[in-house]
Amino acid sequence: MSFHDLHRQGIPFVLPNAWDVPSALAYLADGFTAIGTTSFGVSSSGGHPDGARATRDANIALAAALAPLPCYVSVDVEDGYSDDPATVADYIAQLPIAGINIEDSTEEKLVDPALAAAKVGAIKQRNPDLFINARVDTYWLGQQANTATTIARALRYVEAGADGIFVPLANDRAELAEITRNIPCPVNTLPVPGLTVVDLGELGVARVSTGSGPYGAALHAAAEAARAVRDGQQLPPSTPYAELQSRLVGYENRSGAA
Repeated sequence: MSFHDLHRQGIPFVLPNAWDVPSALAYLADGFTAIGTTSFGVSSSGGHPDGARATRDANIALAAALAPLPCYVSVDVEDGYSDDPATVADYIAQLPIAGINIEDSTEEKLVDPALAAAKVGAIKQRNPDLFINARVDTYWLGQQANTATTIARALRYVEAGADGIFVPLANDRAELAEITRNIPCPVNTLPVPGLTVVDLGELGVARVSTGSGPYGAALHAAAEAARAVRDGQQLPPSTPYAELQSRLVGYENRSGAA
């Protein structure tokens, strides 16, 4: 089954988002066959806030590091790190991946949909087999957060060659159903409070990404473990050292053979 096929199973597939090799290995150990990246996790790990085009070089290194894994990889490339569509396409052509997320905002502001569509078109022309998940940031940013604008922007990207549309924080049932009904390609969401993956599938959603949730959970768990030691409490559950080490040995052997 191809990465494209995963989006057309009739029920949503869950795409967990990694920020480094160990987090990706953890997802593989749980049976996930496709892994995305989180721009926030990657940026934050380098000491940078999200959305400032800080993950450009880090994503090149991370995509190469994840390439040997036996799974599909989709990379969050923020806005493509440039306002020039050709430059964006050149950058993405370097990445050995199955898919990307590319957003239609820069510096927390929606960009002209014509520019976002031009980026999608340039990427698709350069790499026609790549799954392009075009992110519509209307709801994410709270800017023009209505179904009409969201659908209109999405249709521009589909016409330009997008294979999927990502609408994070479109959490209202009726609005989400209207969005999926009017977009002729797979629609991706983040988890929606109060709705299961099955519920989202009934609303027409094809893919559910975990986003930066696991990264935030990992940081919370790390602090919780440190507090437990400090305060004389029982340590929370964690993956044993030997298992983590074994995963890395296997990864190193696979990478050396690749």
